[in-house]
Amino acid sequence: MTETLLDKDGVRLTVEGDTATVTLAVPAKRNAQSPAMWRMLTEAGRVLPGTVRVVVLRAEGPSFSAGLDRQAFTPEGFDGEPSFLDLARGTDDEVDAVIGAYQEAFTWWRRSDVLTIAAVQGHAVGAGFQLALACDLRVCADDVQFAMRETSLGLVPDLAGTKPLVGLVGYARALEICATGRFVHAAEAERTGLANLVVPAAELDGAVADLAAALLAAPRDAVVETKALLAGAAARSHEEQQTAERAAQTRRLRDLAGLAD
Repeated sequence: MTETLLDKDGVRLTVEGDTATVTLAVPAKRNAQSPAMWRMLTEAGRVLPGTVRVVVLRAEGPSFSAGLDRQAFTPEGFDGEPSFLDLARGTDDEVDAVIGAYQEAFTWWRRSDVLTIAAVQGHAVGAGFQLALACDLRVCADDVQFAMRETSLGLVPDLAGTKPLVGLVGYARALEICATGRFVHAAEAERTGLANLVVPAAELDGAVADLAAALLAAPRDAVVETKALLAGAAARSHEEQQTAERAAQTRRLRDLAGLAD
């Protein structure tokens, strides 16, 4: 049975068993993003039941997300929201706090207790690219087009996407992608690790469902420990990583033997 927990401002959260689906649901605007959408994405992470193990991020329509809604750059901005021009007039601390709140929509996807999969079709531009990067894994349709267009607007990518991008493709390629704003198509995305899997667009939902089922096949605690090990590996020395492996395995062995604290 599927339960809808959230459906507001272009974000819908549904849960079925141990799998949740977060859907961007503004297809008429190619799922262009706004501060209201970011608040609902943040809320989706907050209300996610503890029983959920896999979260699928998908989007309605031909595009995953065309990026930031350009209305943000108009003097009037969005109804009930400060425009970006108003934001620019704030103090450094005020601007920092606002951007920090926006980033929350993009950061919870990497938390250790869930595995997250982005199902990406069509355009994933700017904020859309960064939202796909927020997830642990990306399954892409063969029509996918990633681009980081912030520099063309005189801005920088600031929605928590720069670190995962560098981690996936390396510094030099990440710099080139961001500085030029060029499109990364499906073949390059798969070759460079941006996409875990590329499939025909008609097969996207099925491929994501198959991957989710495979992720759910292993015991939850083992997957949680493994994700934490891999997520922290880049920041640790070899010796520190080995120590972390030993500690995690000790916990798993004791749990399996019924000797956990």
